[in-house]
Amino acid sequence: MAANSSVRGVYGQITREVERSAQGPGSIAFFDFDGTLIFGFSIASVFRERLFSGKLTPRDAIAQFFGMVTHGINGSDYAQLLRDAGRTLAGVREQEFIDLGETVFRKYLAGSVYPESRALLRAHQARGHTVAVLSSATPYQIEPAAQELGIRHVLCNHFEVEGGVFTGEIREPVVFAKGKLDAARAFAAERGVELADCWFYSDGLEDLPLLEAVGKPRPLNPDTTLREIAHRRDWPVRDFSSRGLPGLKEVVRTGLAYGAFFSAAMQIVPTWILNQSRRDAVNLAVTTWGEFGSALAGIDIRIRGENHVWEQRPAVFLFNHQSAIDVLIIAKLLRRDFTAIAKQEIALNPLVGPVFRIADTVFVDRRNHEKAIEALRPVVESLRSGLSLAIAPEGTRSNSDRLGPFKKGPFHIAMQANVPVVPIVIHNASDVLPKGALFIRPARVEVEVLPPIATDSWRPETVDQHVAEVRGQYLAALGQSTAGDEAVPLKRVK
Repeated sequence: MAANSSVRGVYGQITREVERSAQGPGSIAFFDFDGTLIFGFSIASVFRERLFSGKLTPRDAIAQFFGMVTHGINGSDYAQLLRDAGRTLAGVREQEFIDLGETVFRKYLAGSVYPESRALLRAHQARGHTVAVLSSATPYQIEPAAQELGIRHVLCNHFEVEGGVFTGEIREPVVFAKGKLDAARAFAAERGVELADCWFYSDGLEDLPLLEAVGKPRPLNPDTTLREIAHRRDWPVRDFSSRGLPGLKEVVRTGLAYGAFFSAAMQIVPTWILNQSRRDAVNLAVTTWGEFGSALAGIDIRIRGENHVWEQRPAVFLFNHQSAIDVLIIAKLLRRDFTAIAKQEIALNPLVGPVFRIADTVFVDRRNHEKAIEALRPVVESLRSGLSLAIAPEGTRSNSDRLGPFKKGPFHIAMQANVPVVPIVIHNASDVLPKGALFIRPARVEVEVLPPIATDSWRPETVDQHVAEVRGQYLAALGQSTAGDEAVPLKRVK
C-alpha cells in the first residue's frame, strides 16, 4: 500500500521514524489491539452486543461480567478467564461469532480506531514492512478490523472448533504475556527475522516480555507502571486522545457547530423575502455554515486544487464518504449553486428535513430501486439549468478510510446532463467524526480537488470503464491500491 502524502503531512511527526527506517518485509511491526489500535476493550463491545441481542443467558452474563472485572484487577488470571469463557461457548456455532464480530466492528469498533495508530500502520505498510496484530483477544474481535486496515497477519487466541461448533476448549498455549513473546518469536523465525529487527506497539504492562525483546519497543497510551518503566529505559512513549470520551472543549465545539447550522438556516427566510431569491438565500446559508461551522468545530480544512471547483460549473462533484462531517466540508468547499442527494430518512427529520428541502435536496429511498431512479430524474434538469450536484459515488459511509466500490448512478447523471465530473478526495474526515460518533474532534483535514473530467464523449456502454478510471484516481490520491477492492486475505497464525 502506497503512502498517503496528505495524511502523512497531518501525522508526520508521529510517522517520521518509520518513514526513515529500512524498507522491506525483513522488518516486522507487531501491534497490540485493545488500547493500542483501538480505544478501549473490544470484549466489552462483544459482551454488550451478546447481552442485548439475547444470545447471553443472565447466568452467563453475570459470570462473564465478574470475570472481566477480575481480569481488570489481576491480569494474571486472563488465561483462566478465557478458559471459563470457552466453556460457556460449548455447542455454539462458530459462524454466530463470526457474524457477531462483523456487527461489533460495524457498530462500535470502526469508530474507535486511533487515527494516529492507523497512520503508523500505514507508514509501516508503505515501507513494505510485515505488519501483524498480536493480541490476547480472539479473531472474532480482531479480524474485521484487520481486514479494513489491510493487515494480513493476526496472532491471537483461538477457541477449539469441530464441525463448525465450539468444543468449549481454548487452544493452548494462551497468547498472553510471555505467550505473546513466544508467538512473536515463532512468527519472526518463520520469516528469518530476528526480534531485534522488530517493532512492538502496546499499551499494557503484561506485554513487557515482548517489549524487552524487540529492537524497537514503542509503548502507546501505556498504563502507569509501563509508563514508568518506559521512562527509565528511555523508550519513546506516545499518548493519543483522539478517541474515547470527549472533553468539555469537544462537547462545546460540537454544540457550537450544530448551532451554526441552525443559525445559518434561520437566515434563509428573511434573505429570501428581501432578495426575492430562494437560491441567494440558500447560498448565503451554505457559505455561512461552511465558514463558521468548520471554525467553531476546530476543523482546519486544507484544500489543494481549489481552483478546479470553479473551472467548469455546473458539474457533478463526487466525494468519497467517510463521515457525517463531509456535509460541512462540502459546504465550505462548494459554497454556492449546488444541491445534493440524501437518503429519505433525512427528509423525515423535523429539524433538518425542511432546511434540506428548501435547498433543493433530492431524497431517495435506497430500499426501492425504481423509486430512487425516478427521484433522480429532476437532477439532470437541475444540472442543465446551472445547478451543480454533490454526491458520494460509494452510496454510503465507509467504516474506515478505505475506498468502497462506486455506483454508476452519478456517472449516468453527468453523462445525461453533459456536464463534467469533478473528483473531491477527502483524505481523513473520519479523524474528526468517525461513523457512529456524536462528538466532533478538532483536527486538520486534507482535501484534494482533482481536475474536471469531461463526459461529452461517454456512452452508456462505456460507463463501467469511466467509473473504474475515476475510482482509480481516488485510489492513487488516497495511496490505496486496487487490491483493496477485495477483502484482504487474512493469514491466521495458529
